[in-house]
Amino acid sequence: MLKKKGRFAKYVEIMDTTLRDGEQTPGVAFSPLEKEQIARFLLMRAHVDRIEIGSARVSEGEKEALVSIIAGAANKNMEDRMEILGFIDGGKSVDWICDVGGKVINLLCKGSERHCRVQLKKEPEQHFDLVCKEIEYALKRNLTVNVYLEDWSGGMRENFGYVYEVTRRITQYPVARVMLPDTLGILTPAEITKYLDWMYSAFPEIRLDFHGHNDYGLVSSNSLAAVKMGVNGIHTTVNSLGERTGNQSLCEIAALINDMTDRKTRVVEKKLFDLSQLVQTFSGKRVAWNKPVTGSDVFTQTCGVHADGDKKGNLYANALLPERFSRKRNYALGKLSGKASIEKNLEMLGLDLEKDVRDKLLREIVRLGDKKKSVTPEDLPFIIASVLRQPMDEVMRLDKYAIHSQQGMAPFARIEINFKGHDLVAESHGDGGYDAFMKALRKALRQVDVKLPKLLDYEVRIPPGGATDALVGATITWDSGGPRPLVTTGLDSDQVYAAMQATQKMVNILFADKTNGK
Repeated sequence: MLKKKGRFAKYVEIMDTTLRDGEQTPGVAFSPLEKEQIARFLLMRAHVDRIEIGSARVSEGEKEALVSIIAGAANKNMEDRMEILGFIDGGKSVDWICDVGGKVINLLCKGSERHCRVQLKKEPEQHFDLVCKEIEYALKRNLTVNVYLEDWSGGMRENFGYVYEVTRRITQYPVARVMLPDTLGILTPAEITKYLDWMYSAFPEIRLDFHGHNDYGLVSSNSLAAVKMGVNGIHTTVNSLGERTGNQSLCEIAALINDMTDRKTRVVEKKLFDLSQLVQTFSGKRVAWNKPVTGSDVFTQTCGVHADGDKKGNLYANALLPERFSRKRNYALGKLSGKASIEKNLEMLGLDLEKDVRDKLLREIVRLGDKKKSVTPEDLPFIIASVLRQPMDEVMRLDKYAIHSQQGMAPFARIEINFKGHDLVAESHGDGGYDAFMKALRKALRQVDVKLPKLLDYEVRIPPGGATDALVGATITWDSGGPRPLVTTGLDSDQVYAAMQATQKMVNILFADKTNGK
């Protein structure tokens, strides 16, 4: 019989520590307002069970952020879902947490004898006594107490007797949860299973959380093993933020628990991609293109065989359907494309071509792929026009341009363009060659009352090990004014010209769409 709230409870609690442990990522420091926005998203939209919002006694900025976050949570009766890391410091952390309005302390103590003796230079009994005094004081101040056993993984490997004794001492008090960090990411799933069996055999009624790190790339496997052993909670961060290789990814473990166990989470999967993008923006740390669930390319099929199998019966789709996460499956176009890849993209664009035209189109895409050209769906109309040897209406043509850079002077651009039959000339200075071009282009188009869309993202890619004449891909994302952004790519050995190509494509695509009534 499964216990409703104890071990093997149906729902696994997710405690997200992006705002505390995630902020230990090198170069990441969230502003108070950013912390507040992330906390609100985690609770109100992603529906995580608990969040660790910071550490006691860090700074005045941290205090300001936590007061605001807790006040906002109190308006929704969620302040008991806010947790703050506290230390063994004679009650100073407890008082600090109470001052900011906190209701829960996650008390950090040593979970291995080596850490206790080497770092604290204390005998275990001395440390245990201090931990218990801290718990007593926190309880007197009406805080809910959870206890971290720091380096629990090392403690279990080296001396279970120490872990047993510290756990025995703290569970004499009404501690809500004992939290087990694999602080250095050293454990394997087999060890997780064995050590949790020891913990539950010694303390059958204990409520345990697992807090994993990813140093050996095993964190998701370890978290999954912990869930299967019945732990009540798993600690996560968004986008795996954290020291070194980071923590357990919220998005990955939510999908794993829902799909690979008979337990569930309360996390709203459809909000995870938006959450990932928000944290990526605030942290400045890009998500890897192949990261499960949230990576830019994880729902893109490249192989033509796979596209064919999906067309005939979703043969290459697993339970991780993109729609679960408010995303869509894409079919890449390149040298590995087959007819099915072409047909899938034409279908999305609402285009219907004769078989011989589709064959020519495929050959052209493969040719471009051999030159390492990445073809986007937006490129297809231009390639089709080339294949059919019929001129596509070109709204804007760049006839001449000159970009000048000189030490001590701002870069300068002069352009001559033709827009719908109007010859336009403009020039401008800028903070870089491309910026000067964009300012000149805006000047030119203002002459015909045309306003350019907002640039949302600009990424430059150069092949690893490329020489000085390597091709540069400039991929730019624009606010198209429609339901999804427009992405255009330019390719050239000149980085500035590659960006100019991408911009020219954007103008032609957007105004061609308007001309065609789309």
